[in-house]
Amino acid sequence: MSTSYDCNIPETRQAGLAAAAETVRAGQLVVLPTDTVYGLGCDAFDSAAVRSLLSVKGRGPDMPVPVLVGSWTTIDGLVLSVPRPARALIEAFWPGGLSLVLNHAPSLAWDLGRTRGTVMLRMPLHPVALELLREVGPMAVSSANRSGQPPATTAEEAREQLAEDVPVYLDGGAAERATPSTMVDLTGPTPQILRVGAVSAEEISEVLGVEVAVAD
Repeated sequence: MSTSYDCNIPETRQAGLAAAAETVRAGQLVVLPTDTVYGLGCDAFDSAAVRSLLSVKGRGPDMPVPVLVGSWTTIDGLVLSVPRPARALIEAFWPGGLSLVLNHAPSLAWDLGRTRGTVMLRMPLHPVALELLREVGPMAVSSANRSGQPPATTAEEAREQLAEDVPVYLDGGAAERATPSTMVDLTGPTPQILRVGAVSAEEISEVLGVEVAVAD
């Protein structure tokens, strides 16, 4: 049976975060608020949990799961290197609605799908998400919805779609910016915007000092 915790109330917030952390460590799924839309998450290093996440969403490994982190420094242990453009974008937009695609460290024992050696990383600007991430470490997090359905902007919307497949729902209220993150690929010779979302292409280009192309 799933349980929802109102994270706007201090007592239930702490109880919810404790339950969520225990659930993630047990290899199960949780729904958590972020600064964009609600996320469906699990331990990024638990391959079985990631497969469960994909199954609940109804999609295959051809669409790899992004990873959320709780601090800037966390990514140093997750990627092969952090290029200068990545540092500049992190300093400008993290925590916030910007996802960066980088080459992940080859030593990592994780299976996020068919990533071709890359990982998409983001640090969300939401206190509940950050507290959980700092407690349990990097989490594989996708939008909290069934494949083909709209992303949930409230915990109730997520629960209507995912129901008992998720043991713990953290309710942080309605998403303030119900806009997905902007995705920037930094694995090639030049940065490329894969999706424009919460951060505009103009803002990305201004920070990097060059006009960044948007993928077709």
